Amino acid sequence: MSEQPPIGEPLDGFAITDLPAEIGPMVSDFEYEWEEVAFQSRVWERGPDPSGAYSVDLTVKVLRGARLSDLAATRAFLTEYHEKDPAGWSLTSFDHNGLPGFADERQAFWFVEPGVAVEVSLDPERYNPPILIRTACGVVKA
Repeated sequence: MSEQPPIGEPLDGFAITDLPAEIGPMVSDFEYEWEEVAFQSRVWERGPDPSGAYSVDLTVKVLRGARLSDLAATRAFLTEYHEKDPAGWSLTSFDHNGLPGFADERQAFWFVEPGVAVEVSLDPERYNPPILIRTACGVVKA
């Protein structure tokens, strides 16, 4: 973990330009793959609290893979990835600077282009849905 990178420092071709207030100062980047989709992830944490626990405030993920052919395919992939009930995952559509996306109270994701999608997750106990959407809309192509 490191101190927070400067705002806008790219994550796999995307700048993160709007961070929520009082976000945790510990930042880590991760790379992994799941079901033939590559993930580049940046995580902001805070802690330890009095019990020694750490909490994730924000995660930004850039996803790349052939399965991400459109917004519906991206939603299907993330439904499987997050182990959600397809019929029960209540999502609201949103416009990410002209790109189609979906959000719930914890995460927002959008389809960028064939093979590329982005997901932003915030701790819903600290941040409300409008802050999630504002933060997500601040993730832009670098």
